[in-house]
Amino acid sequence: MINSLFYTLRTVCFYLGYITVTIAISSLIILSSPLLSKVAIYRASKLWCKFVLFWLRICCGVKYQIFGLENLPESPCVIIANHQSSWETIFFYQLVFPVSPIIKKELLRIPFWGWALSLVKPIAIDRSKPREAARSLLVQGLSRLKSGCFIILFPEGTRYPLGKLGKFSRSGANLAIAAKVPIVPISHNAGLCWPSQSFIKSPGLIQIQIGSPIDSAGRKDDELMTQLREWIVAHSL
Repeated sequence: MINSLFYTLRTVCFYLGYITVTIAISSLIILSSPLLSKVAIYRASKLWCKFVLFWLRICCGVKYQIFGLENLPESPCVIIANHQSSWETIFFYQLVFPVSPIIKKELLRIPFWGWALSLVKPIAIDRSKPREAARSLLVQGLSRLKSGCFIILFPEGTRYPLGKLGKFSRSGANLAIAAKVPIVPISHNAGLCWPSQSFIKSPGLIQIQIGSPIDSAGRKDDELMTQLREWIVAHSL
């Protein structure tokens, strides 16, 4: 009971700082956008991600450890990972640079944060229209990769609890094959500290395993996505 109350207070403290800084940085980006280059806006967004991870560690005791960082290529590629919480969306968008987020289009309507996010040219999709979303992802994804951006996908499409893995869509494989770029698989256990269905953030160590790039040349999308899913299952943390 005491621990639960303590963790709740720590989580409230985290969100107070999180919301305050999000509004401040988002407002600064929006107001300064006419004077900022695209790279500067990306760097400001990366700074926000780093602050959130730092503040989460200070307030809630959530740390992380990365294995296989050397496997990340310097040139743009498609990165796929399992999806357990909001933590990994924050972490991944400061892991590689620059990155084009793939988001639900309704997120762009969120005051301040959504408005600022629109400035980094995310790939906003309508999940209520799967075929249109897949086509949009492919067209815009090819454009972003060509412009030098990394693409990060969560092929499950939604968050799953720690220890569970959903069905993978083939959109990531299709994009990598069409763009002729490798795919890098990543496995993590962020749900350990940031459960998708819980307000409370629990202290602990999130582990991230980055796999070697997988060549997409000449591959079939279903075969490639099966290999990627099997890798994530084998490296579940």
